[in-house]
Amino acid sequence: MKQDQKKRICILFGGVSPEHEVSLSTATSILNNIDRSLFEIYPVGITKDGKWYLYTGDVSLLADGRWETSGKTVPAILSPVRGDGLLVFENDNVTRIKIDCVFPALHGENGEDGSMQGLCSIAGIPCVGAMVAASAVSMDKVLTKSVVQRLGIRQADYVVITRHEASRGFDDIVGRIESAFSYPVFVKPSNTGSSVGISKAKSSTELVEAIAGALRYSDKVLVEEFFDGREIEVAVLGNDTPQASVCGEIKPGDEFYTYEDKYINGVATLHIPADLPEETSEKVRQYACEIYSAIGCAGLSRVDFFVHKTTGEICFNEINTMPGFTPISMYPKLWEYCGIPYTELITRLIMLALDEK
Repeated sequence: MKQDQKKRICILFGGVSPEHEVSLSTATSILNNIDRSLFEIYPVGITKDGKWYLYTGDVSLLADGRWETSGKTVPAILSPVRGDGLLVFENDNVTRIKIDCVFPALHGENGEDGSMQGLCSIAGIPCVGAMVAASAVSMDKVLTKSVVQRLGIRQADYVVITRHEASRGFDDIVGRIESAFSYPVFVKPSNTGSSVGISKAKSSTELVEAIAGALRYSDKVLVEEFFDGREIEVAVLGNDTPQASVCGEIKPGDEFYTYEDKYINGVATLHIPADLPEETSEKVRQYACEIYSAIGCAGLSRVDFFVHKTTGEICFNEINTMPGFTPISMYPKLWEYCGIPYTELITRLIMLALDEK
């Protein structure tokens, strides 16, 4: 394809988010595997303090953050003004680069929560993945649970604790939780992904510590009942007629699938397809598509479930609208098993955003 016929893709990475480093890994993988015969690439990094730069250096410098001091950065920003595209500021000049699609390789706050999708919507630029409302709902575990509850799909019972409640002390909070659940319980920030801030509490002391820790990341915290289940994940792809991959299973190296397990020690193992009865597998896949459509997702999501170790009962866990996207992450591995290689998957996602199927 001729250079002037290529679609111009802005790949956003980094971000002001606790999941900044995860984004760097995702972007590295996308940049190393995207089909450059089809797309002209403009990588734009966002530092932890919110500065935007067009990055023209080596992809190998992204993952450990060295891109910021590489000397290959130029201040740039995605303009909210329709038609402006990417504004690049260099030598007292402003260059406008038309952008056909944004691939937000961003995870968590300020990237996966609808804020960046809102900027793309204002700018009139197609964006890979869910747009504003679906991204915001999926990022907020309490809102997600409200949608799933209306579908009648089983999920863990939970109690919501706010920062305001916690500021008045923990005695009443502990009493309320202990009257609802037996230990252990899981404590989760309402607005993070990648297992950031999640912990398992086995006593009142651990519960207080876990809630205080989770409130560092979110104004709302969920305390969930323990569900003794296998961790099952499904990749969903599509817009109005989404398709579900085969089921995969995560076998954590720790008591549950922690941030360290996902991104640091690499002890967890992925099993594709998951060893489940066919009826259970089909029901999980059906639920994944129902949840995806009910929330209004587009492009991609990974939908996570538990399947009880003894009864086989299915329990919804959470949905991720921009799941981990390295070649060894569950989402692309599931589609690879289904016959869609990583590079082709990236292309499909961009075409779904452009609505060119």
